[in-house]
Amino acid sequence: MNTLLATPRRLVLALVAAGALGATGAGLITAHEARAQLAQPVAAAAAPAAAALPDFSAITARYGPAVVNISVSGMRKVSDDDGANSPTAHQRGMPGITPDDPFYEFFRRFGIPMPDMGGQGQRSVPVRGEGSGFIIDPNGIVLTNAHVVKGATDVTVKLTDRREFRAKVLGADPKTDVAVLKIDASNLPTVQLGSSDDLKVGDWVLAIGSPFGFENSVTVGVVSAKGRSLPDDSYVPFIQTDAAVNPGNSGGPLFNARGEVVGINSQIYSRSGGFQGLSFSIPIEVATRVEQQIVATGRVEHARLGVAVQEVNQTFADSFKLPRPAGALVANVDAGGPADKAGLKVGDVILKINGRPIVASGDLPAFVGQQAPGDKVQMEVWRQGRAETLAATLGNADDKAAKVARGDDAVGKGQLGLTLRPLQPDEARAAGVENGQGLLIEDARGPAAMAGVQGGDVLLAINGMPVKGVEQVRAAMAHAGKSVALLIERDGDKIFVPVRLG
Repeated sequence: MNTLLATPRRLVLALVAAGALGATGAGLITAHEARAQLAQPVAAAAAPAAAALPDFSAITARYGPAVVNISVSGMRKVSDDDGANSPTAHQRGMPGITPDDPFYEFFRRFGIPMPDMGGQGQRSVPVRGEGSGFIIDPNGIVLTNAHVVKGATDVTVKLTDRREFRAKVLGADPKTDVAVLKIDASNLPTVQLGSSDDLKVGDWVLAIGSPFGFENSVTVGVVSAKGRSLPDDSYVPFIQTDAAVNPGNSGGPLFNARGEVVGINSQIYSRSGGFQGLSFSIPIEVATRVEQQIVATGRVEHARLGVAVQEVNQTFADSFKLPRPAGALVANVDAGGPADKAGLKVGDVILKINGRPIVASGDLPAFVGQQAPGDKVQMEVWRQGRAETLAATLGNADDKAAKVARGDDAVGKGQLGLTLRPLQPDEARAAGVENGQGLLIEDARGPAAMAGVQGGDVLLAINGMPVKGVEQVRAAMAHAGKSVALLIERDGDKIFVPVRLG
């Protein structure tokens, strides 16, 4: 049915417009007026008003002058038989770089392959690199990435008006990849800082930087995700976007649709070394906390809980009788650390901290790392099928980052498939466990083997319950459901391995 004929008045209008009714008499309108009134709802239905796009050109014009190009120079070591003419270097698109090279971290973060240089016949040669940054104070305070200036002996900041300044590195924090520079200037253009908390997935964002040395390049995209945890950066809940970011964009600002800086472009995931749709930015709140500490004290302190955690998948959720996969599974507790003093145990699942839900395991170290040593936190912990509340006073991370342990997700069928025996005293000492604790896994078959358990591992607990003998294992298996969580020790590390049973 035509929607224009859905009411008596619409019917009259339609008939008048078609000439079927006269346009005289009380309450009637002319055919011309009828056509005019009909045209308006038809146009609205056919072409609804499009949502206005942000004015990217206005944002760029206003805040682009506060985005700077950063050039760094230093020395790197190369071997005498490898360099610019090396076939390997040409094939990989860049000269060989060693781990002690000042720009090793820069290229590693962008996924560019680096040949193994070895340690024979090395010599030092000068190198240069580039990145981006942005001015947050008119008296010359610049934010950028720590990996941009790592190992550099000379740092130059270049403005859009082509002025250049020698910069001093006030401080850098490798844990968050934030660095603060100071240039000798005043009345400089600055960006406006916003809040990444206000960002929503799907919001427009704009990046300005110097990809591959092309200064003041602008790219646009949307927020793809928030709170991303990356393998090497457990202290940062990254903003993921699809705005094009390439080598040289590092340290540049990420703007929201209002022209406020909400992040620092830091990393990409790439197999080619160039942009492939995944870029990651440090939330501006993380960066400003680091900047304030560096300006005030010249150094940065992060808090530490003293646990190793891993993801809670569906198998773990089934094993620990959690309603859904969520939280951070505690795989190890540092003896005498803040978590140990708070009563946290291996096998606990941390569901909330200070009321904030822990959805993925990386949420925990990202939150703790942004707190100050001495802060007190409340944790909601899942233990033996019920929730408990624990309080902890955070310690100082110093140079020891929280470790994220990772288990295999393999699924198997049938019985557990382990051959076990008690540990000898020397084996217990080697494994770092008390005598009489744990069982040596001599062989793993079936579900356990498919889940990644290996001969030589030490079985410490099943579903959070410590095991000292084979009888305890049998008792635990007698009450097991469709899956179990094995706590094993391997090469000094403790991790939970989920095993799904038939």
